Amino acid sequence: MQTSQIILLIMAAFIAYLVIKRFLQARSINQYTPAEAEAKMRNSLNIVFLDVRTKQEKKNGSLKGSLHIPLHELRAKTNELERYKGKEIICYCRSGGRSLRAASILKGKGYNASSLKGGISSWNLYKSNLR
Repeated sequence: MQTSQIILLIMAAFIAYLVIKRFLQARSINQYTPAEAEAKMRNSLNIVFLDVRTKQEKKNGSLKGSLHIPLHELRAKTNELERYKGKEIICYCRSGGRSLRAASILKGKGYNASSLKGGISSWNLYKSNLR
Protein backbone atom coordinates (compact mmCIF):
# COMPACT_ATOMS: atom_id res chain seq x y z
CA MET A 1 0.00 0.00 0.00
CA GLN A 2 1.20 3.47 -0.80
CA THR A 3 1.40 6.24 1.78
CA SER A 4 -1.36 8.22 0.08
CA GLN A 5 -3.71 5.20 0.27
CA ILE A 6 -2.97 4.73 3.95
CA ILE A 7 -3.70 8.39 4.63
CA LEU A 8 -7.00 8.14 2.73
CA LEU A 9 -7.99 5.05 4.72
CA ILE A 10 -7.19 6.78 8.00
CA MET A 11 -9.21 9.82 6.95
CA ALA A 12 -12.16 7.63 5.90
CA ALA A 13 -12.03 5.77 9.22
CA PHE A 14 -11.97 9.05 11.13
CA ILE A 15 -14.98 10.39 9.21
CA ALA A 16 -16.87 7.15 9.82
CA TYR A 17 -16.04 7.44 13.52
CA LEU A 18 -17.44 10.98 13.66
CA VAL A 19 -20.64 10.00 11.84
CA ILE A 20 -21.23 7.00 14.12
CA LYS A 21 -20.45 9.06 17.21
CA ARG A 22 -22.98 11.73 16.24
CA PHE A 23 -25.60 9.06 15.46
CA LEU A 24 -25.11 7.40 18.85
CA GLN A 25 -25.21 10.74 20.67
CA ALA A 26 -28.46 11.65 18.98
CA ARG A 27 -29.99 8.31 19.97
CA SER A 28 -29.03 8.81 23.63
CA ILE A 29 -30.84 12.16 23.89
CA ASN A 30 -34.58 12.48 24.32
CA GLN A 31 -36.07 14.38 21.40
CA TYR A 32 -39.54 15.75 21.97
CA THR A 33 -41.99 16.75 19.29
CA PRO A 34 -43.57 20.16 19.91
CA ALA A 35 -46.76 18.47 21.15
CA GLU A 36 -44.80 16.30 23.59
CA ALA A 37 -42.76 19.28 24.81
CA GLU A 38 -45.87 21.37 25.33
CA ALA A 39 -47.56 18.54 27.26
CA LYS A 40 -44.45 18.14 29.43
CA MET A 41 -44.41 21.88 30.04
CA ARG A 42 -48.08 21.90 31.07
CA ASN A 43 -47.69 18.89 33.36
CA SER A 44 -44.43 19.77 35.09
CA LEU A 45 -42.73 22.68 36.76
CA ASN A 46 -39.40 20.91 36.29
CA ILE A 47 -38.97 21.93 32.64
CA VAL A 48 -36.78 24.74 31.32
CA PHE A 49 -36.40 25.66 27.66
CA LEU A 50 -32.95 26.75 26.47
CA ASP A 51 -32.62 28.65 23.20
CA VAL A 52 -29.19 27.92 21.71
CA ARG A 53 -29.61 30.06 18.59
CA THR A 54 -27.59 33.19 17.94
CA LYS A 55 -28.67 36.56 19.32
CA GLN A 56 -29.69 37.61 15.81
CA GLU A 57 -31.91 34.52 15.38
CA LYS A 58 -33.48 35.09 18.79
CA LYS A 59 -34.66 38.54 17.65
CA ASN A 60 -37.13 36.72 15.38
CA GLY A 61 -38.91 35.32 18.44
CA SER A 62 -38.41 32.66 21.06
CA LEU A 63 -40.43 30.43 23.35
CA LYS A 64 -41.96 32.39 26.21
CA GLY A 65 -39.85 32.20 29.36
CA SER A 66 -36.96 30.38 27.71
CA LEU A 67 -33.35 30.95 28.66
CA HIS A 68 -30.86 31.99 26.01
CA ILE A 69 -27.26 30.83 25.65
CA PRO A 70 -25.99 30.53 22.06
CA LEU A 71 -24.43 27.16 21.32
CA HIS A 72 -21.00 28.66 20.63
CA GLU A 73 -21.02 30.12 24.19
CA LEU A 74 -22.54 27.12 25.99
CA ARG A 75 -19.35 25.40 27.19
CA ALA A 76 -18.12 28.66 28.74
CA LYS A 77 -21.49 29.54 30.29
CA THR A 78 -22.71 26.17 31.57
CA ASN A 79 -22.33 27.45 35.14
CA GLU A 80 -25.23 29.86 34.44
CA LEU A 81 -27.49 26.79 34.32
CA GLU A 82 -26.39 25.39 37.69
CA ARG A 83 -29.63 26.38 39.40
CA TYR A 84 -31.56 24.30 36.84
CA LYS A 85 -29.60 21.11 37.50
CA GLY A 86 -32.67 19.43 39.07
CA LYS A 87 -34.86 20.25 36.09
CA GLU A 88 -35.05 18.92 32.56
CA ILE A 89 -33.52 21.38 30.12
CA ILE A 90 -35.13 21.15 26.68
CA CYS A 91 -32.75 22.75 24.19
CA TYR A 92 -34.00 24.24 20.96
CA CYS A 93 -32.57 25.97 17.91
CA ARG A 94 -33.96 26.71 14.46
CA SER A 95 -34.28 23.17 13.15
CA GLY A 96 -32.96 20.73 15.77
CA GLY A 97 -29.29 20.11 14.91
CA ARG A 98 -27.62 22.56 17.26
CA SER A 99 -30.01 21.69 20.07
CA LEU A 100 -28.88 18.05 19.89
CA ARG A 101 -25.26 19.19 20.27
CA ALA A 102 -26.25 21.47 23.16
CA ALA A 103 -28.12 18.68 24.92
CA SER A 104 -25.13 16.40 24.44
CA ILE A 105 -22.80 19.00 25.97
CA LEU A 106 -25.13 19.46 28.93
CA LYS A 107 -25.58 15.72 29.45
CA GLY A 108 -21.82 15.37 29.53
CA LYS A 109 -21.76 17.90 32.38
CA GLY A 110 -24.41 16.05 34.38
CA TYR A 111 -27.56 17.90 33.35
CA ASN A 112 -30.86 16.29 32.42
CA ALA A 113 -30.99 17.66 28.89
CA SER A 114 -33.11 16.90 25.85
CA SER A 115 -33.90 18.47 22.49
CA LEU A 116 -36.93 19.90 20.71
CA LYS A 117 -37.26 17.87 17.54
CA GLY A 118 -37.38 20.15 14.52
CA GLY A 119 -36.53 23.22 16.59
CA ILE A 120 -38.53 26.41 16.81
CA SER A 121 -39.51 26.02 13.14
CA SER A 122 -41.38 22.85 14.03
CA TRP A 123 -42.81 24.51 17.16
CA ASN A 124 -44.16 27.46 15.13
CA LEU A 125 -45.70 25.15 12.54
CA TYR A 126 -47.32 23.07 15.31
CA LYS A 127 -48.73 26.20 16.94
CA SER A 128 -50.04 27.61 13.66
CA ASN A 129 -51.86 24.33 12.96
CA LEU A 130 -53.65 24.60 16.33
CA ARG A 131 -55.30 27.89 15.36
